[in-house]
Amino acid sequence: MTGQIVVGVDGSAPANAAVEWAALDARRRGLDLRLVHVCEHWRHGGETKYCAGTLDAAADRARAIGGVKVTSELLPGEVAPTLIAESATADSIVIGSRGLGGFKGLVMGSVSVAVAGHAEGPVVVVRGPAPIEHGRIVVGYDGSEHASAAMEYAIAQARHRDAELHVVYGWTMPAYSPYAVAYNALVEEIMHEESRAARERVEPWRERNPDVRITDEDACEHPVALLIEASRQADLVVVGSRGRGGLAAAVLGSVSHGVLHHVISPVAVVRPRPEEES
Repeated sequence: MTGQIVVGVDGSAPANAAVEWAALDARRRGLDLRLVHVCEHWRHGGETKYCAGTLDAAADRARAIGGVKVTSELLPGEVAPTLIAESATADSIVIGSRGLGGFKGLVMGSVSVAVAGHAEGPVVVVRGPAPIEHGRIVVGYDGSEHASAAMEYAIAQARHRDAELHVVYGWTMPAYSPYAVAYNALVEEIMHEESRAARERVEPWRERNPDVRITDEDACEHPVALLIEASRQADLVVVGSRGRGGLAAAVLGSVSHGVLHHVISPVAVVRPRPEEES
């Protein structure tokens, strides 16, 4: 991993917003910015010229932010595999939610889903410019390995922004017949235990990071719905690529997939790097 944020650019409006988001993030965190444009039709001179122009325009946009070192490179190949390869040595990857080749009705393009599902480390997906700043980072945390990697990234983001970190945990009730004996008492016991466990999982993070304002919320509600609601007042939503309920073979869990498709604010999907995974 290097001290640089890598941004995939293609001239689309979401990609331009991603460049601006990444430049501001790099400036806050004291990192360099590397812009890459993958020119899939490398052998055709006219298309290569267009690719170079797209990259130059993105670099000008990033340098206009100021306070950050910007480099750029035109790369051959396919977009998603190239960006995934870049993630192995990057601090993080930042991309727009969909590119020029996507259908206008889609909120997420195939490239952004593929990169978020396979890249190492954090992948930030940006839909558009943020109209206002809320001073709040939201993170979904269920105690899993991937959620812990997400928490580490969220804390760093909150610290560099001097923002509040709001930790969210949602769960769904097991299926019980309402006619079962002591049904109400059982439901109350489960809800109490889930809330207690959620608070206890957050406490060590507070103790280790006394300089970060950490609040928490838990509810008997689907995690995606809870995160969507919390995102309405968030500058960034952070989730692990998959949680405790995910299959080992899944690259994106249902929560990260749902958040990517429904949250308007920038979303960071975080997977532990190979050296961090047990």
